[in-house]
Amino acid sequence: MTTEALSDTETRPSARKLALDLRQYGILAALVVIILLFEGLTGGRLLMPGNVNNLIQQNAYVLILAIGMVMVIIGGHIDLSVGSVVAMIGAIAALAMNNWHLSWWVAVLLALVVGALVGAWQGFWIAYVEIPAFIVTLAGMLLFRGLTLIFLHGGTIGGLPEGFIAIGAGWLPSWLGMAGRTDILTLALAVLACVGLVVAQITARNGRRKLLLPVEGAVSFWAKLALAIFAILAVSWQLANYSGTPIILIILAVLVLAYTFVLARTVFGRHIYALGGNMFAAVMSGVKTRRVNFLIFVNMGVLAALAGVVSSSRAGSAVASAGQNYELDAISAVFIGGAAVQGGVGTVTGAVIGGLVMGVLNMGLSILSVDAAWQMAIKGFVLLLAVAFDLVNKRRGVR
Repeated sequence: MTTEALSDTETRPSARKLALDLRQYGILAALVVIILLFEGLTGGRLLMPGNVNNLIQQNAYVLILAIGMVMVIIGGHIDLSVGSVVAMIGAIAALAMNNWHLSWWVAVLLALVVGALVGAWQGFWIAYVEIPAFIVTLAGMLLFRGLTLIFLHGGTIGGLPEGFIAIGAGWLPSWLGMAGRTDILTLALAVLACVGLVVAQITARNGRRKLLLPVEGAVSFWAKLALAIFAILAVSWQLANYSGTPIILIILAVLVLAYTFVLARTVFGRHIYALGGNMFAAVMSGVKTRRVNFLIFVNMGVLAALAGVVSSSRAGSAVASAGQNYELDAISAVFIGGAAVQGGVGTVTGAVIGGLVMGVLNMGLSILSVDAAWQMAIKGFVLLLAVAFDLVNKRRGVR
């Protein structure tokens, strides 16, 4: 083999590896750029403590839906019904508390069970009757929206219990006390999160090395870790100087960790990727495709129900018009976060980052008093760019 051939052989893997790192962290870099851009345009108002808190609480429903939607899209499907499910579940929870006089936590459990039943209903038609998910969930969008109007008689149910409202609009008590105006518990949780992140990332990296699997470059790895730690500490400092840790942030953290583990480390997660990547190969490999499809939509139903609980608790009431365009927000977050249109590719972390991109855009444009019509146009353009970026990268990878 000639020197030129050896050189070409050695540089190609590193070039491919660099391209992979750029694609993987491109959306994270985009989020940082968007934050810095709006921080400058708003005169430093974007990252004020109150706005950071509102960014988390106002976009919690998108992030919860995006976690479920990324699994649906990886599996090669789409779910158009989640916005209507959010509205219907909010109505059921409000009725359970105000009309049926159930405790708020019993109403939440009931809401999650109903969400699972909704997911099972849609999953049955998709998995076992083999009707395309687009059609089934489009029908569900109309069905569940209609049921919401029936349950609420086109009106609103307010006066919800304080315990229920705290889910979406409350904070953890200051159990460790205050240092001036700074909540010590929030800072302690941030430090624990950083330590856990470092240990988890290093352990995963060493595990891949032992299995002789490819690992990302050292520069990329440590730069990503340093950026994540800085972001966690910066956000926690702002929250600690506002009202402390939002309860919904704890719920989101648990969901992200749990579903990242499910997709990356479980047989069910691998089957979802196999299903969306190559259906024929998945069937030939013994994957029970019907069962996997069914469980994907049951899971989506539960998370849509949780988003409904969070949305109604944040608003303090159940409204017939709730959930409008939520499905579009969730789908946009997943695609902006790097999921493939054809399925088989995507991560929970990417979907969450995509949701934060949408949230920062919304908040930044609102602070700048940009007209709602222009906000919609800008978000649509960002979604188009994200999908185009994904397709261009795939074409480059084929060459």
